Amino acid sequence: MQHREIISTDQAPGAIGTYSQAVRVDRTVYISGQIPLDPNTMVVVGESFAKAVHQTFRNLHAVCEAAGGNLGSIAKLNIYVTDLSEFPILNEVMAEYFIEPYPARAVVGVSALPKDVPLEIEAVMVLD
Repeated sequence: MQHREIISTDQAPGAIGTYSQAVRVDRTVYISGQIPLDPNTMVVVGESFAKAVHQTFRNLHAVCEAAGGNLGSIAKLNIYVTDLSEFPILNEVMAEYFIEPYPARAVVGVSALPKDVPLEIEAVMVLD
């Protein structure tokens, strides 16, 4: 029988819709899309694309920790961006948060995201 647990932390932005920050099923954690919101103010961090990426990875890290893991436990990332020309910056910032072996990843260009943010990152994490 599978064990299902809802993961929630105040160290990452609260849900802005009908979803949970993450759901753990046995050793797999499905993390909802994180955007560059400051969890304390729920205001978008967006002075630059790089700052938005940093905030998004900090939010993702907080949810990973609340679930008992860390960024190194992530098996798959799905990243949605509104401007694919920012791809090199995304790679530069991601290299500050991940080491090899890197998780599997998809980067998808989209026309818009909630709160008009430039990116959203969702993840699947597998716990030891």
